[in-house]
Amino acid sequence: MSRALVNGATLHYDDTGPSTGLPVLLIHGHPFNRTLWTPQSKQLAAAGYRVITPDLRGYGDSDVTPGRVYLSDFADDLVGLLDTLGIGQAVIGGVSMGGQIAMEVHRRYAHRVRALVLSDTSSPAESTEGKAFRNRLADRLLADGMAGYADEVIDKMLAAYNVTALPDVAAHVLGMMRATDPRGAAAALRGRAERPDFGETLAAARCPVLILVGADDVYTPVSDAEAIGRLVPHAELCVIGGAGHLPGAEQPERFNEALLHFLRTQVAADPA
Repeated sequence: MSRALVNGATLHYDDTGPSTGLPVLLIHGHPFNRTLWTPQSKQLAAAGYRVITPDLRGYGDSDVTPGRVYLSDFADDLVGLLDTLGIGQAVIGGVSMGGQIAMEVHRRYAHRVRALVLSDTSSPAESTEGKAFRNRLADRLLADGMAGYADEVIDKMLAAYNVTALPDVAAHVLGMMRATDPRGAAAALRGRAERPDFGETLAAARCPVLILVGADDVYTPVSDAEAIGRLVPHAELCVIGGAGHLPGAEQPERFNEALLHFLRTQVAADPA
């Protein structure tokens, strides 16, 4: 694990694989940390890619900023981390909230994005009802902590059948959620409630785009992934069977196969 001071916060991250490899930055979702990407980091690094997996501000080992943290703040942090590492362009990927942060990086810094990998995420701005829900949930997490919430949502984060079929994965996901600082989770929820609509910038995307989604995702279902695919006509869409909201953890072999195929066939080692 390494650390870097970025925009006033110390971010912890892992940097694996050869330093000369094509950089791939993977962004975890809420309320997780960088270890969500362990199956991808290992296989991508073994295939010759340089994989950077940070703990977002407020999550994992990184510093907490109470109050409200916008997607733009996360995007600025990640580009600042790339600057610190001397990386000009990278493949930017994320799951759920991490996918929305990846879209925000593309919206603000398209020239830094070699390709986009969007897993189990959605592109519209938050609805009025969604804003109210996220702010209520932020209040609840600050008052009650993460444990009860984690227990309530585990069978939505994973496909319900995988909670029992994949006990080690379920334990890891529960552990990440329970360990998250409620102040960081609440700040991200409040900021995410104010997210923009990414339709315009996705429609204008010129980089390769891979969209992945668990076939049984109840939070961001296949229809959400298909909607992104309609915005980006040249995007690849991969539906991963036997998985819910976190297919990279639930079906890592299938997820990694799709990701590696995309990187090898659609993303050149050196930018044009």
